[in-house]
This record gives sequence, C-alpha cells and structure tokens, in this order.
Amino acid sequence: MREGLFPLPVTFISTMSPDGVRNVAPWSCIMPVLRPLDLICLASAKKRDTLANIRATNQFVVNMAGAQMQDKVIPTAKNVPPEIDEFELAGLDEKPSHVVSPPGVAGCYAWMECECVQLYEEDKHVLITGKVLHLEVRDDVLDGEGNLDVAKAKPLIMTGKKGVMNYCTAVDLGSQESFAAMFTDGADPFGGKYR
Repeated sequence: MREGLFPLPVTFISTMSPDGVRNVAPWSCIMPVLRPLDLICLASAKKRDTLANIRATNQFVVNMAGAQMQDKVIPTAKNVPPEIDEFELAGLDEKPSHVVSPPGVAGCYAWMECECVQLYEEDKHVLITGKVLHLEVRDDVLDGEGNLDVAKAKPLIMTGKKGVMNYCTAVDLGSQESFAAMFTDGADPFGGKYR
C-alpha cells in the first residue's frame, strides 16, 4: 500500500502518435528532477501508448489537473486501441500548445510542454526524463505575487485505499520557510534562477 502513504499528484500526459492520433492518460508517477533544473521524470510501464508516442515523437505535455477533473481519470485510463482519439473518448477539449505538437488538456490549471531527453530502460518499467520547454499557468490560480494559490488551483491528488483511488486536494498551511534557510551562510545558491 505504498500509494496509501504517498499522496500522489494526478496529472494528465497528452501525446500524439506519428499519425496525428491524440492520446491522453492520467499519470501520478511523476516528479521534478532537482531544484532548479528544468527537468521532470515520469515512470511508465513498458506497454503504454503514451510511452510509444514519446518514443516516436520525443514530445509530451504534462497537464496539471484540479480537483474538478477527477471524473476524467477513469475515462482516460481505459485500455483502448492506439488508433482511438482519447480526447474524444473522454470528452476533453484540447488547448493548443506553443512549442510541441501534442495539445494540452483544456480545463487544467497549468501545462508543461516537454521534450524527451532520456529513456532509462529497466526490465518492467521505463523512466522518462523530459525537459520543460514551455510552462504556462492560468492567471486565475495565481496569487498577487505570481505564486500558485493552492486554494484556487485545488490540485488533484490521489491516495490508494484497499482497491480504490481516493481523490483529495492540498491545503495551504499558511507557513513558509525560505530556501536560503537550509544553507549555513543563509544564501540560496539557486536564488538568482527564479523569476
């Protein structure tokens, strides 16, 4: 029950086949790769249309979903033939991308357009490292300083419970610490990289 102890973000990964068929799948095995690198890492089973499309095109979009999109998880998770347009199947509208061919998922609160930079092949899974080429966030989920307002975005989160996916969201505790506080000299070596 690892998933019951790790609250996992629920994102949607959108890809496109070389023939132009749109694919979208829910994805929780995803994380950024070290601050302040512009890389993310996804874990995939070997037999996924998403992985096949990334192998073929080197492009994908990470769509950050809010809690209102919980009803799109199962329709996009179903095992359907690769020639099926999963945007149509799940009743999703597309959001045109800026620098990659696959569209994003309209209704999400943020989108990361990515290119694949490395696939790490294992016996039963593949780790996909992607470079974020373009990041876009809806204005209405940002606070006055341009930071994510968790109460407005309501990020979709999943925890596993015996045989079910339990959906939840994050709560802002109203408490902050600077990254610089981790360093003995009080200076964040990555501080200049934020904009």
